[in-house]
Amino acid sequence: MADETPEPDHGSFTSEKVEGRLEFKNVTFQYPNADRPALDNISFAVEPGQTIALVGRSGSGKTTLANLVPRFYNHGQGQILLDGTDVEDFTLRNLRSHIALVDQNVTLFNDTVSRNIAYGLLDKTSEADIKAAADAAYASEFVANMTEGFDTLVGEDGVLLSGGQRQRLAIARAILKDAPVLILDEATSALDTESERHIQAALEEVMKGRTTLVIAHRLSTIENADRILVMDKGQIIETGNHAELLAKGGHYAKLHKLQFKEDQEALLEL
Repeated sequence: MADETPEPDHGSFTSEKVEGRLEFKNVTFQYPNADRPALDNISFAVEPGQTIALVGRSGSGKTTLANLVPRFYNHGQGQILLDGTDVEDFTLRNLRSHIALVDQNVTLFNDTVSRNIAYGLLDKTSEADIKAAADAAYASEFVANMTEGFDTLVGEDGVLLSGGQRQRLAIARAILKDAPVLILDEATSALDTESERHIQAALEEVMKGRTTLVIAHRLSTIENADRILVMDKGQIIETGNHAELLAKGGHYAKLHKLQFKEDQEALLEL
């Protein structure tokens, strides 16, 4: 919105390219007027190309943690480093040019499918690149069935599209941006099975070779993550891969068992 207060940007550092090494060092963050920190002394590192999944109950701090990387909020204590440089030292524009974000709140404009995918990159992208991104995001099939294909208007905030279609356009946008750091706040839980299957395949495509933070709502979607961080009340309480955490029989194993039971009950109701 034009009347919104500009975001504070005290950074001056810019980098044409980053490898994508991400490090949290003793990061604590508290929302104004909150009675306790949303994040409490968080430390971990992600090597370039690795996938780290964040799991935990609602309110455990997963989304807050992910939102600190592109500086949607400025963290209070500690450091967040991208390739060894504090994210606070980057200019906002440059920092965000290295990060692609796919979350449950997909922002679409009353414009064509093509221009929505190319959002922010209109001056330096070709029709062939847009179509290739749509192919990789499993979006081309439904776009081909639209009245004017890639030239079809999607309506205000994409009102003419289903949830699954909106999500696939957001993934196509992330693929086209080709940023080395990817943040995925999966919104697959509200989608039908067919859409979820397509979106999971599209997400796996976009994660290849990128440093990825995945906020996982469905544990079945992050079984192949390099590392899983289990969060509770703003802290990391368990860490390991899927097999290791199941073998531990702790917090993650309980969450997994509960979700498996819910899935089985849902299948019985069909």
